[in-house]
Amino acid sequence: MDKSLYVVFMYIVSHAGLILFLYPENIIASTTQGHWVPIVIEVFVHFFILTVFLKGLNYFPKQNDLITIYTSAGKIIAFLFLVPIFLYFLTSNIITVRGYSEIITIVFLSNTPLWAIMVVLLAISSYLAIKGVEAIFRTGVLIFILLFPLIIFILVISFQNVDWHYVYPLWVEDFSFFSQSSYYKSYFAIGGVFLFLGFIRASIPYKNKYVLIAATAVIPIFLLSVYIPILVFGQATASTFLYPFVLAVDSINLTWFMFDRMTMFFLLSIIIFILLFISLVLWMIVRVLSKCIAPSIKPFYLVVAVSLLIFIICLFIPSWKDVEQLFLWNTILRFYVILGVPISVVILGIKSRLEGDIK
Repeated sequence: MDKSLYVVFMYIVSHAGLILFLYPENIIASTTQGHWVPIVIEVFVHFFILTVFLKGLNYFPKQNDLITIYTSAGKIIAFLFLVPIFLYFLTSNIITVRGYSEIITIVFLSNTPLWAIMVVLLAISSYLAIKGVEAIFRTGVLIFILLFPLIIFILVISFQNVDWHYVYPLWVEDFSFFSQSSYYKSYFAIGGVFLFLGFIRASIPYKNKYVLIAATAVIPIFLLSVYIPILVFGQATASTFLYPFVLAVDSINLTWFMFDRMTMFFLLSIIIFILLFISLVLWMIVRVLSKCIAPSIKPFYLVVAVSLLIFIICLFIPSWKDVEQLFLWNTILRFYVILGVPISVVILGIKSRLEGDIK
């Protein structure tokens, strides 16, 4: 049974959760004008790696998932790619849990201990991961239907305070953002999300064209998340904010809206999106462990063990500056995974096809 719609919803929700918080600050910090240029380059990279990855997976119609593709290619290949994938997923969840716990503390629960918020995030995500990938995707469909219309409404209504003069200059011959670490940190918004397509083929069948449609639907979120704060506050002011899009939403004033602060609903929606992302990454970590390292241990215990490890590591990250430093350290591993995995899958696919033709 084709479940492409599940994949489309999950793809959009995962990206929205990552983009609308941290992505704007990284892009705004990387350049002072012509912000659409680094965004378009990143979108192009996104489509390139996604297309290459889907093309590579098509060479293996009989392989259940990405893990099987690498393990069937030999122990060396499996080590070169599955270990970095495992480490990247682990560090991604550490960054996400620690970073978004900080956000919740700042915005919602200033008197709540940080460790308590991390426990809640990990407990909900672990529960979904234990229930399995189908439960995660069904939840994703429900969340998309209930909350994504609200996100679209907020994106549209955010234009009430914009000053279109801030959009200029549209073009400048300045590519200095390539030398800024903040630009490379922004690739966290796409790095690793597409990899779930290589883990779910046996459980959640999908068609490639619908995945590309989902990736296309994400493009406006990339652009609006950056340009709305710039058009509301201007580059000089927006660059001083840690969460520029959140503050742009906070500036919305609707007298007919039944609640005082729309920001509350926006943040709750994004945090729910992130919970789905954490649970999906946690499920993929356990898949790698259960197939390659500890096949005799039940997934339930692996989920609990990994969640406990993430929680302990998060406790040793004292401040937001340390989270940003972890972002920076994670950059090399991020690019190794998001570029190396799609290209390696294509190479292995061509190699297997040639060997099949020779035989």
